[in-house]
Amino acid sequence: MIEEGRKSENHAGEGRINCYLDNAATTAVLPEVLNTMEKVFTEDYGNPSSLHKKGFEAERRLSGAKEALAQYLKCSEKELFFTSGGTESDNMAIIGAALKHQRLGRHIISTAIEHPAVSAPLDYLKEQGYEVEKLSVDSDGLIDLHELESKLRPDTILVSIMHVNNEIGTIEPVAEAGELIKKKNPACLFHVDDIQGFGKLPLIPSRSHIDLLSASAHKLHGPKGVGLLYKSKDVLISPIIFGGGQQNGLRSGTENVPGIAGFAEAIKLLNSEYREKLLGLSELRDFFVRGLSGINGTKVNGPSEKTAPHIVSLSVYGVRSEVLLHALENKGIYVSSGSACSSNKPAVSPTLKAIGAPKEALDSTIRFSFSIHTKKSDLEYALKALHELIPELRRFVRK
Repeated sequence: MIEEGRKSENHAGEGRINCYLDNAATTAVLPEVLNTMEKVFTEDYGNPSSLHKKGFEAERRLSGAKEALAQYLKCSEKELFFTSGGTESDNMAIIGAALKHQRLGRHIISTAIEHPAVSAPLDYLKEQGYEVEKLSVDSDGLIDLHELESKLRPDTILVSIMHVNNEIGTIEPVAEAGELIKKKNPACLFHVDDIQGFGKLPLIPSRSHIDLLSASAHKLHGPKGVGLLYKSKDVLISPIIFGGGQQNGLRSGTENVPGIAGFAEAIKLLNSEYREKLLGLSELRDFFVRGLSGINGTKVNGPSEKTAPHIVSLSVYGVRSEVLLHALENKGIYVSSGSACSSNKPAVSPTLKAIGAPKEALDSTIRFSFSIHTKKSDLEYALKALHELIPELRRFVRK
């Protein structure tokens, strides 16, 4: 972000505002992360499976990254596996667990507000004969633990619940859910999609009875194309990618060493040099929500408490989300109309439907999301634009 006016050059060479508020979709790579990756690309570029010095140097990069991420998760390095991103991590956990444990049962529980990286593999498993039940949520997007308890059965082999909802920011009670699952059915595996929460909100798998946890680097100022799967040492899952047997045969394929090194560098930086900025996101969110309260015909979706510090979902009645998105873009403000990870085509949000949002809100909701680069001046500029644009766009619609 560029402070005090934050000017950048457009194609015509004229200065324009650059106010990026779509950090739940992806974040800018930190300079320190880029420097680390450059060294791996140009110096430690060997294949970590090679038996010579260059291979050893690359393997040392992998070991260092595992050590840093294991320290963050308070787990063993042997419990961490690298993937191509959050989607692969979710697929690997869900499909791998279902295949490995199908003799114990074919009943799976999830929620109505999961990201497509979870809901799509569950749909695939349904086609293979598995029974998938989805927990409902209240108007804030929170699951009901009593409903979870009532749906757990002896043949339930997997429960998958996201930590932070990517659209409205709801923080689910995953620790309480994990305790409940293990108390009623100790053999049932518990998977948590932590892609929006990882690096921002602490979650220790072993303390929350989590068997499998997915994360992604590009949501926390690391590179795209690299993800993480935590798998408890006591858990077995079947591989879904086959090849050279890397990562103990669970995820074959030459490891993305530059990306993995960048991922580890990002998590270290967020919990050291940038920790204060990360903790300041809640204050920025509160400021932004207060500013939105003065705009008629709008509603902030999700809970006022137990919510992620970096996500604000706003329904603007009478204005289509795509129209408002592009009007903001013309002012150099970049936001999303929902989950940017499913498609670039507009679609009805399952999350908004699940929380009971009125019909007029389903195609009139945009998402603002912040990062350590977001400044109060960015939000002031965005609020000013919203106060000006929304009445203007509504008048245009009436005509």
